[in-house]
Amino acid sequence: MTIDIAVIDYGMGNLRSVSKAIEHVAPGRKVVVTGNPDDVAKAGRVVFPGQGAMPDCMREMESRGLRGALINAARDKPFLGICIGLQMLFEHSEEGDTPGLGLLPGMVRRFPAARMVDARGEKLKVPHMGWNEVMQAMPHPLWQGIADGSRFYFVHSYYPEPADPGLVAGWSAYPFRFACAAARGNVFAVQFHPEKSHTAGLQLLSNFVAWQPVVHATPNGSAAAAA
Repeated sequence: MTIDIAVIDYGMGNLRSVSKAIEHVAPGRKVVVTGNPDDVAKAGRVVFPGQGAMPDCMREMESRGLRGALINAARDKPFLGICIGLQMLFEHSEEGDTPGLGLLPGMVRRFPAARMVDARGEKLKVPHMGWNEVMQAMPHPLWQGIADGSRFYFVHSYYPEPADPGLVAGWSAYPFRFACAAARGNVFAVQFHPEKSHTAGLQLLSNFVAWQPVVHATPNGSAAAAA
């Protein structure tokens, strides 16, 4: 079976909304929600979503034998991470002191209680939930047709802190600036939910479906790509 786009199912998150949004922007493409590593290997491109706690997500992903398939996909396929699917790409998370996949260098941090105060001195809630502006930190094909400062929908208590500032593709503020999109080679990942973000989110998903990064092997076996 030819699979154009595999949406990874490891038992965490509302995958139906993600798959339906992708089907909407990719009519005629074969979109499959799957937890089968063989399907991931066959797919032309991969979407790695998720919701919930990082320890649970990593455990469920490992229990389904998906680690190797995801690491391989991130080497040479157009790869989109969403929400926890962004956080799991990094080396380590403060949530449950949990190791990630280590595909991107850096940590995942919890919003610190001491800093969660707005300009009027009022306490901000964690999780960060709702619509927020996303500022584009670099040109990228997945930002095509999306105005800088467009609003996307967030639900999260943790955020990535890339070790390499060059990985930051977008940022938001709550109340301080934090990375909400990361990009390297054929990998693009976002903290917000494009499937819940109306026009801007659908445009990002449409851009992902059309994206054709040129992947070049690097000496350590990882991948780099020219967008």
